[in-house]
Amino acid sequence: MDSVDKLLAIMAALRDPGAGCPWDRAQEFSTIAPYTLEEAYEVADAIDRNDMESLCTELGDLLFQVIYHARMAEELGHFRFEDVVRGINAKLLRRHPHVFGGEPVEDARAQSRLWEQQKAEERRARNDGKSGVIDGVNLNLPALRRAQKLQSRAATVGFDWHDASAVLDKLIEEVGELRRALSGRGDRVAMREEMGDLLFTCVNLARHLDIDAEAALRSANHKFEARFRYIENALAAQDRSPADATLEEMDRLWEAAKVRKGSA
Repeated sequence: MDSVDKLLAIMAALRDPGAGCPWDRAQEFSTIAPYTLEEAYEVADAIDRNDMESLCTELGDLLFQVIYHARMAEELGHFRFEDVVRGINAKLLRRHPHVFGGEPVEDARAQSRLWEQQKAEERRARNDGKSGVIDGVNLNLPALRRAQKLQSRAATVGFDWHDASAVLDKLIEEVGELRRALSGRGDRVAMREEMGDLLFTCVNLARHLDIDAEAALRSANHKFEARFRYIENALAAQDRSPADATLEEMDRLWEAAKVRKGSA
């Protein structure tokens, strides 16, 4: 804990009204929040790249964000870093009775259900016994991840498709509805609504296949980037750019990139 105490002392010094850093002293929760999100994404990026050295660094940056928010809260008299640690300790003990309380649990899926039940009980306790199934799903989550959480919550009370095949049928239906919207004389409101339904159903299919939709899309983004850079590099070797090439030429290079990586 000496290292943590040192980090807390550094944060206190940075925020010191007299001798601290002018930039750090000027910050508040709303101005630091974007950096917190950015650091969380950088942690996820290091994991995607399996870069353990970067992961160690990015986890430190994310920890500093926690320390930052806790320090500002302490200055305002709300809570301290110790309260943050005490709270998460209590929560982990409470939500893992099979580890710390001797209560049996069948498998990871059963534990996930138990976790959601306990979260629901906590929400009801915070709201005088009243809590909707989908209450408390963070509005600031990326849309794909929030969709998956909303669907998972609804599934806990049986509002769900029976299997992935049924969701796939619904996906085909949504494609048809989007196609009809496209032929509807440029009705952008209808197109946007049907596009949203299609994406929401894609997330539902991913959930039934036990695939994280957000992670799957990040992987697709990485794949697209690698293949498009191959196109750029191949054209650059001819002293050309994509703007100088035809779509047919770029398509051929795209297929070459797929063969080179051995993927579809």
